[in-house]
Amino acid sequence: MTLVNSKRRQKAQDSCQNYIACSFSGAPMDSTQAAPFREKLLQMQSELLDSIALQRGGFVSRAEATAEHFAQLEDPQSEVASEKADELSWDEHEVARLADIAAALERLASGTYGLCMDCGIDIPLARLQAAPEALRCIACQETFEKHHPRA
Repeated sequence: MTLVNSKRRQKAQDSCQNYIACSFSGAPMDSTQAAPFREKLLQMQSELLDSIALQRGGFVSRAEATAEHFAQLEDPQSEVASEKADELSWDEHEVARLADIAAALERLASGTYGLCMDCGIDIPLARLQAAPEALRCIACQETFEKHHPRA
């Protein structure tokens, strides 16, 4: 482990003392532990794909759905532009969520699911149950959000 990762791990462990469910085993989940998370992630993925299809009127591309939706509008151009931006932004959010879910499924397959990507400690089960696609333990996520504020 590099010195930087070692310091991150120690900082995360120090911060994590406030969270009872933290574990520092660094061991991957076995298939029995991972199964409910796989099911939940696949359910989330399916629901999101269904929501996108419903919003778009079927399995068409974002550009096609937006063009069709706004082709018939007679609203002022500025209002149409604002609505397009909102709709495309929502689509970007859905695409990002799908990517997060796919990445979590890949981590399950590779045996790294449930381990913080920054410090390597076990992500608390309560966090994974609330956000199965979580990449980081709570302490590392808080640090990440401080350094990467949302616009």
